[in-house]
Amino acid sequence: MPAKPQRRPVARRLAAVAAALAATVGVLYAAPAGADPAAADGMGRTVDVQLLSFNDLHGNLEPPQGSSGTVTERQPDGTTKAIPAGGVEYLATALRQARAGHRYSVTAAGGDMIGASPLLSGLFHDEPTVEALNKLDLDVSSVGNHEFDEGATELARMQSGGCHPKDGCYEDGKTFPGADFPYLAANVTDERTGKPILRPYWVWKHHGVKIGFVGVTLEGTPDVVTAEGVKGLTFHDEAETINTYARELERQGVRAVVALIHEGGLPVSSAYNDSCGSPGPGSGISGPITDIARRISPSVDALVTGHTHQAYVCTIPDPSGTPRLVTSAASFGRLYTDTTLTYDRRTRDIVRTSVRAGASANHVVDRQRPKAPDMTELISRWNKLAAPVASRPVGYVSADIPGRGSGAYESPLGDVVADAQLEATSAPDRGGAQLALMNPGGIRSDLAYPASGSEGDGVVTYGEAFTVQPFTNMLNVLTLTGEQLLTVLRQQVSGANQAAPRILQVSKGLTYTLDTTRTGADRIVADSVRLNGEPLAAARTYRVAVNEFLGGGGDGFPVFREGTDKLVGASDLEAFTGYLGAHSAPSAPLAPPAADRIRIVR
Repeated sequence: MPAKPQRRPVARRLAAVAAALAATVGVLYAAPAGADPAAADGMGRTVDVQLLSFNDLHGNLEPPQGSSGTVTERQPDGTTKAIPAGGVEYLATALRQARAGHRYSVTAAGGDMIGASPLLSGLFHDEPTVEALNKLDLDVSSVGNHEFDEGATELARMQSGGCHPKDGCYEDGKTFPGADFPYLAANVTDERTGKPILRPYWVWKHHGVKIGFVGVTLEGTPDVVTAEGVKGLTFHDEAETINTYARELERQGVRAVVALIHEGGLPVSSAYNDSCGSPGPGSGISGPITDIARRISPSVDALVTGHTHQAYVCTIPDPSGTPRLVTSAASFGRLYTDTTLTYDRRTRDIVRTSVRAGASANHVVDRQRPKAPDMTELISRWNKLAAPVASRPVGYVSADIPGRGSGAYESPLGDVVADAQLEATSAPDRGGAQLALMNPGGIRSDLAYPASGSEGDGVVTYGEAFTVQPFTNMLNVLTLTGEQLLTVLRQQVSGANQAAPRILQVSKGLTYTLDTTRTGADRIVADSVRLNGEPLAAARTYRVAVNEFLGGGGDGFPVFREGTDKLVGASDLEAFTGYLGAHSAPSAPLAPPAADRIRIVR
C-alpha cells in the first residue's frame, strides 16, 4: 500500500480550530426534519456532513477561453444564458465560502484533475495544478483516464512528490511535494502483482463520524489513453470493484460510503440548474453511469462522477430500487456540487432518504466573487516561468474559432486542426497523406479572439495553441483501403460509439453525409463519401494522417490498427502552430472555416 499522504498544512488545522470555536459562540447548524435538535451542535444522533465535489479540472488554473469558460443557466422564463465561469482563483474562493459555518465538511473530486492541461500546468507536468489542489484543501480524488497520460510512474510521482526524472526541478531550492490528498485507483491493478497501484479507498474521520470513499476510473481507460500510458496495468469493472471495497469497508466498521467514479452520463438538458428527476429517478440521464449505478450495492450512499464534462444532480435507482444521488459538476472548475449527507451516529451510516436531489445542487463558480490571493500568487509565479515559451505569437485569427465548446459534430477549429495535420504530412517525403482525421476529444479548447493576456486581440500565442493541442501526439500516416476508410467513418456511430457518437474532424477535400434519422452504422451514407469530389473506391488505397492515439485504435476506432506502411511525422502541436504561422498574419488573420464538410440530415 502506498505511503500515506502528508498531513494537512498547519494553516488548515488552525482554520478547523477557528471554525470549531466560532460554532461555540453562535453559529447555528440546520438539522434535518425529525432529527434530534442536539444534532445542530454535532453531538446528537444525526449530523449533517457537507460534501463539496468537482471533477475534470484538467489543469485549468486560469479561466478557460471561449465557450469552454461558460455554463448554461436556465432562466425562470425558460430561456437560457451563458455565464462566464471557472478559474482556480474563483474556485478557491467559492469552496472556502461554501465551507463557512460547516463543522463537518469534506471535499472530493471525480478524477481528471490533471492531464490535457493548458500550457501553464502542462508545461510543468501538472505540478502547478497539484499545488493548487493542495491549497484548495482537496481531501480525496479518484483517478481519471487523463491521470494516466504520462503513465503510472508519473502518476505515482504526482502522489508522492519528487522532481521530474528528465526535466528536474523547476524552481531553485524547491522540490515538488506531491499531493497531500490521496488519489484512489481501486480498479487499476499492476499486471504483475494484481494489486491496486494506488490506494483503493480512504476514510474521512471527524469527531466520530466516518465516511469511506472508494475511487475508480472508467474500465475503458485503455481505449481513451495511449498504449504507453496504460502499459502494465489492468482496468477492472467499476461496479464490481466498488462493491468489493464497500464490503471491505463495512468489515472495518465503516458503513457510510461514497463512490468517486470517473465515468459519467448525459443529462436531458445542458443547463446546469435543470431538474434531472422528472418523471422519475433515472429518467433524466443516460449513458454509461446509468448501468454502473444500477449495479452498485445499496450500501453505497452517493456517487460523485465525471468524464463526460456534463452538469447534473440526478437520482438513479440502486439494485434495490431505491433512488440514489448521482452528481457531476461539468468541467474546468466552472461548477462545484454541494451535497448534504446526514450521518446517523447510531447506525454509523448515511440516512439515504435525506440524500436527495433537493438537498444537493450545482453552484456556478462565477467571476463576480473575489479572487483568492494565494491562487493569484501561484498563477503569477508559474506564469513567470512559462512566459518565455507561452507568450510567443504563432498566428492570428479574425474571430473566435469554436472547438471544444462548439457543440456541433463538426467544429470550425476541428477543420483547422485536420487541415494542419494534412498539410504537415502531404509531401511525399512526409508521408504523402491525402486526408487527415482528428479525434474531437483531442481538441481541448476554442481559439478566442479577445485577448486573455497582454498579447492583443486576434493574436494566438503558443500557450493558447498548446491549450488546444496539449498532448504532443506524433502524427502517423497510414495506408487504408477505401473499404477500411468507410468502416472507420461507420465506427464513429457504431460499436463502442453507438450510444455516444464520436465524429472525427475531417480535412479539406473529404465530404460525406451523416443521416441522424437512421440507426447504427447506416447513419453514414456510404455513397455520399467523396475525396476531392471523387467517390470513395472500396479497393483503392488511401494515405491517411492521424495522431498516434487514433493510430493505436483509440476512441473506438480499431480499424486504424490495420493500417500499413506507417510513417511517423511531426507532433500534432508542431503541425498546428506551423499551419497558423503559414496561413495568418497581422494584416491577414485566419477566418473561422464554414464547417460544412459533413452534411447533417436530421
